[in-house]
Amino acid sequence: MANLCMMRITGLLAISSGLVLLLSCTPRSGVDMILTGGTILSMDKYLAPAEAMAIVDGRILAVGTKEEILTLGTWRTKRINLRGAVVVPGLTDSHFHFRSFGRSLEELQLVGTRSAAEIVSLVADRAQKLPAGTWIRGRGWDQNDWELKTFPTSTVLDQATSNHPVMLTRVDGHAIWVNSRAMNLAGVTSSTLTPEGGAILRDKHHNPTGVFVDNAADLIRKVIPSPSKEDTRRWLLAAAQRCLEVGLTEIHDAGANATTLEVLKELIDKEQFAMRYYGMLDGDDEQLLETYFQRGPVINYGGRMTVRSVKLYADGALGSRGAALLQPYSDDPENRGLLVTSQEELESTVTRIFQAGFQPCIHAIGDRANRMVLDVYERALAPFAEADLRPRIEHAQVLARTDIRRFARLGVLPAMQPSHATSDMYWAEDRLGAERVRGAYAWRQLLNTGAIIPGGSDCPVEREEPLLQLYAARTRQDISGWPEGGWFPEERMGGLEALKSLTTWAAYAAFEESTRGKILPGFDADLTVISVNPVTCEPHLLPEAKILMTIVAGQVIWHDKKGFRDLEHGHPPGSTTSTPPGGSSDE
Repeated sequence: MANLCMMRITGLLAISSGLVLLLSCTPRSGVDMILTGGTILSMDKYLAPAEAMAIVDGRILAVGTKEEILTLGTWRTKRINLRGAVVVPGLTDSHFHFRSFGRSLEELQLVGTRSAAEIVSLVADRAQKLPAGTWIRGRGWDQNDWELKTFPTSTVLDQATSNHPVMLTRVDGHAIWVNSRAMNLAGVTSSTLTPEGGAILRDKHHNPTGVFVDNAADLIRKVIPSPSKEDTRRWLLAAAQRCLEVGLTEIHDAGANATTLEVLKELIDKEQFAMRYYGMLDGDDEQLLETYFQRGPVINYGGRMTVRSVKLYADGALGSRGAALLQPYSDDPENRGLLVTSQEELESTVTRIFQAGFQPCIHAIGDRANRMVLDVYERALAPFAEADLRPRIEHAQVLARTDIRRFARLGVLPAMQPSHATSDMYWAEDRLGAERVRGAYAWRQLLNTGAIIPGGSDCPVEREEPLLQLYAARTRQDISGWPEGGWFPEERMGGLEALKSLTTWAAYAAFEESTRGKILPGFDADLTVISVNPVTCEPHLLPEAKILMTIVAGQVIWHDKKGFRDLEHGHPPGSTTSTPPGGSSDE
């Protein structure tokens, strides 16, 4: 892990031929790395794409032409021929569930399953490999993908095993499906009261049927053995490795607990954590909040971790009909969804967050929840008129048309996930109706008001690959190209806007716009190298495009071994070939 030197920045020099150079004393040891032979998208509106750049001590020293940049090198400089690839600022996912993703890599993968019976078969197979009494967990089922689109039952799941408690989390994370063994361990019966902000699905005799929504899921989760510290360490390392492989250099973790933060610090101290982490404290953990509010924000710990925000929840999810709506669901007229936190409690907590110097990030999906959160922010922001607080609404999926302009006016950031639109488009209009759906996933309407949209995936709710988010943002289509022309195509983002959502706008959402999100002298050398130009390429190329290299703080943390064999084999500087990305070489 590179040690950042403190360079005295006295300004930028723009040479007529295109070189942009940091005016400072270049370290006597010289430039660490030079990248040439590609296209470098600085994301700065004043700079055209460049073809080369120099890195020193984890930061960008200069960008310009190949000839200009090569003059900055010395005998010790590592030179990388990009072979026509495109370099963008290190991609950032602004809404990611880091530990949950790492854990999900060990669980049953249920995304894409087509029936409850298929899942029963997977659970039965796993049960044969585990000792009796061991919890079986999985994630990703979605009854909307099944021919029979009703919620499943514990009776069906009991066919897989009666010797193992089973808990399977719905794709959105807002509902769980369990077997009878799990309910018995939790002591859940027909007389169990439904928690506020939750729902227990029941039969005509009032017996729980095995699906628990939002706050009701805690009735089951509380009896699951707590993971060990070693479990958390394993999950975080696995999540980080996969993030780097798909080109992510930073994630915003939407709800971190104390163990996660403790383990991350230990990994950073041992130089075992290569990417960057922006953490949101779990707002349900009062002890954790008190500890951090007394201590104050953690900024750039070890050059890797910042914790200066808090994750709260206003409502549930649209897919499980827990999103709080102003009017009833079009396909469930007796239901307006769930507010999992009261307006009064949110306002009190948000005020405490502001006073402690932290950033609130509130999950709100339905139009009722979004309006409530905007109301909360409007009142809570009033005493802090001069402060730079950047409150966020996570997801902002369904908005009343009259509320859309309030985001820019209040300075509230809608942190949205493009692939939510393309996952939900098959059934969203059934939930919302033809008129209300026009305010759903309303990216263009928000952008037209002057709002910016920090982008992300909500992984493991959606897949972790950021190129899929760029594709969804530009097309509003699924991978097969459906629907033709895109779902409400007038809401699409342009190529530059989509890339900004994962770079410059994501950096702003984390108060990092002066060090990350652009390729400029003095900025952190966090870079993602891609086989196509994500701004100008045909959108249909993005899902199959290659991440060729991921660089954090000037270090190549991951690279495609086929496209850059010279890095794998440790060839000396200057020995790279001119082979196109991903192609074969003479080696």
